[in-house]
Parts: sequence; structure tokens; C-alpha cells
Amino acid sequence: MKILLTGGAGYIGSHTAIALIEAGHDVSVLDNYSNSSPEAIKRVEKITGKNIALHEADAADKDKVMSILKKEMPDCIIHFAGLKAVGESVDKPVEYYRNNIDTTLTLLECMRELGLKNFVFSSSATVYGDDHKPPFTEEMTKGMCTNPYGWTKWMQEQMLADAAIASSKFASQSRGAKGSEDEATDWKEPLSVVLLRYFNPVGAHESGLIGEDPQGIPNNLMPFISQVAVGRRDHLTVFGDDYDTPDGTCRRDYIHVMDLAEGHVKAAEYAAEHTGTEVFNLGSGTPYSVLEMVHAFSAACGSEVAYEIGPRRAGDIQDSWANADKALKVLGWKTRRGIDEICRDAWNWQSQNPQGYGE
Repeated sequence: MKILLTGGAGYIGSHTAIALIEAGHDVSVLDNYSNSSPEAIKRVEKITGKNIALHEADAADKDKVMSILKKEMPDCIIHFAGLKAVGESVDKPVEYYRNNIDTTLTLLECMRELGLKNFVFSSSATVYGDDHKPPFTEEMTKGMCTNPYGWTKWMQEQMLADAAIASSKFASQSRGAKGSEDEATDWKEPLSVVLLRYFNPVGAHESGLIGEDPQGIPNNLMPFISQVAVGRRDHLTVFGDDYDTPDGTCRRDYIHVMDLAEGHVKAAEYAAEHTGTEVFNLGSGTPYSVLEMVHAFSAACGSEVAYEIGPRRAGDIQDSWANADKALKVLGWKTRRGIDEICRDAWNWQSQNPQGYGE
């Protein structure tokens, strides 16, 4: 298949590009480099030995997106592009709503006009909110999100599901018809939408050539730990040690980014064979606390990662981990890498690239 990755030069997108190419698919990338680097794609090409069509554009710019889609005419779009930091979203809600929702609306409009039908969406476990107790299953209702980032994912999931329903209705009505009064607003084919609810992607490709390289101060745990370990930052602040957990810190389901990437391969292949909307959790099912991750990384890098305890962070929930049985049953996917591989590969990337792609 020909697969276009929006935000494909980013952390998860670049690793997914490798997994897709290794599975025999053709990959193109659309990215505006707001939190990524074209160097990541150069390194993907080095790892895979394949050339990747790289388009610099904002996924919310309809004219540019339409031009790129007309050129590529992909069999499937995997939509990664979006702002993604929970804490930052609390401080910048307008930016998060504008960016994340606009990109998805733009893609849907372009797909409708061009007759493209397969869509895999980079969603998040944050849509479960604080209404349920883990492990989370796909049958649970979406909850009251605790931060604007989560709400953008919640809303985008709803937009995509609604579009899939509408596309099925209009495509059915239009079969055998000679034309439409407004073909730009009619779906030519029923949409196939796969919503992937990630838990906490971490780690790096085993080569050490690509990994997580956030711009500015990291908002997520693992890149911050990595930068402390490599000497770029003095210490890590742990946001709260008074939660009702064994060591008082929040617990999360950390999933190796290459396991996550392989989940996208399965999802894209599934989308090509089905219509409607399906939801899958992508997680390991095993929670680790913040301090457990700090200690595991300290063991991997051979020195203690300095940290201090700070107040709780707005938007955080205490516990989050997956039940990923559906992904195993339907997609044949499960995680293959654990906490040791996560920390080993993250340290391998950071130690070889102390300044990330900026070196």
C-alpha cells in the first residue's frame, strides 16, 4: 500500500515509517517540523535503504494538503500531526484546539473530495478521562477528560466516527447515480477509520539513529529523564509523591515506540479490508510508576538520575494502563519489548545523540 504519514517526521511517525517500509509498504511524509526534524527522515532512509517522499506543509493548510494528496493518492493516511503535551495543553488550550481539530477537519475534507477512504488516527488513552479504573477497555465510554489535549483527541475521535457514518450513507445512496448537485460534499466511498488509543510511547529504534527529540523543555517523562542522564539538564522534577500508589507517584503503561509502530502497520492493513470505525488500545497492560522508570533508566545508563519531588501537575491522573486483548484478537498485535529494552534503547539514542537531531 501507499501510506501517507502526517507528522511523519516526528517521534512516533518516524518509527512507524520504518515499520511500514519493513512490512513492504510505500511511505510518504507530510510535516511542518513544528516539533520534529527532516533529519529524522534522512535517518529513516539510512536505516531502511528506501527513499521517502517528504512534503513540508501544515496539515491544516487545505490548499497544500490537497495538492500533496492529489500527487500521492495514498491508499491510507495515518494522522500523527498534532500538539501532544498534556501539561502544555493546560496552559495553551486555544492553540491545542485550533491546531489539532483543524488538521483533522482539513484531512477529512480533502479525502472526501478525492475519494480517499482509509484513515488511521493517532488517538490517546486520555480520552478515558478519570471516570474509569484501569485497565481500560475499548468498550468503556469515553470519559470527562482532565486536560485540553485529551479533549482534542476525544473530539477528533467523534468527528471521525461521525464522518464514517455519513460516508457510508452517502456512498450507498450515490451508487448507480449519474451525478450529484454538489460532489465536493458527497462521499464517494465509505470511510474506514481506525482509532488507536496509545498509552505512553517511549524508547527508540535499536540502531540509536532515531528517537524522541522534543523541542525546548520536554513535557514527557522519558525524554526528560534521558536529558538529565546525558547531562543536558540538572535534575528531573517528579510531579507529586502523594498519590494512592505503592511509591506515591503516578503509574502509566509505557509502550516501546517500535511496538507501537508495528501496531500502526497492523491497523493500516486492517483499515484496507474494513469499513466503519474500530477502536484499539495499544499498550502493554503493565503499569510502572514514575520512580520505577527513573530507577530502571538509572540502571540502563549506569548512573543515578537526579530528581526532586514537586507538586502535582494540572491535568495528570493517578493511574492509566491498557487492556489490549482486542488488538491481539483482531489485529494479531501485542507488545514484544519490556521496560529493560525501553530504557536500553532510549539511552542508546540519547547517548549517541546528546543534542538530538540538532548536532
